[in-house]
Amino acid sequence: MNITGYSVEKLEDPFGLLTGDRFEFFLELEVDEEDELYSDKGIGLKVIFVIEENKTRITNYHFYESGSEKVLDFALEEEEEAQVLSFCQENICE
Repeated sequence: MNITGYSVEKLEDPFGLLTGDRFEFFLELEVDEEDELYSDKGIGLKVIFVIEENKTRITNYHFYESGSEKVLDFALEEEEEAQVLSFCQENICE
């Protein structure tokens, strides 16, 4: 899995209920044709990334098919989740 593009947006908490800052990443992925996740339409990953008290974490994510936005029932492997977390940390906009 390779990240080929992304967009990020800071999420606002209008009621001030949540601590820390939350960001929504939309990652464009390159997936091998042999992988069961592969789709000829393309695959994306939506990630909710949190910065709280100088700590970062992923609180939620899901794969989706590009174009249809259909949510796909797959999970990241440990090393993939670490790769996504690192990517988000490196590409955050405050």
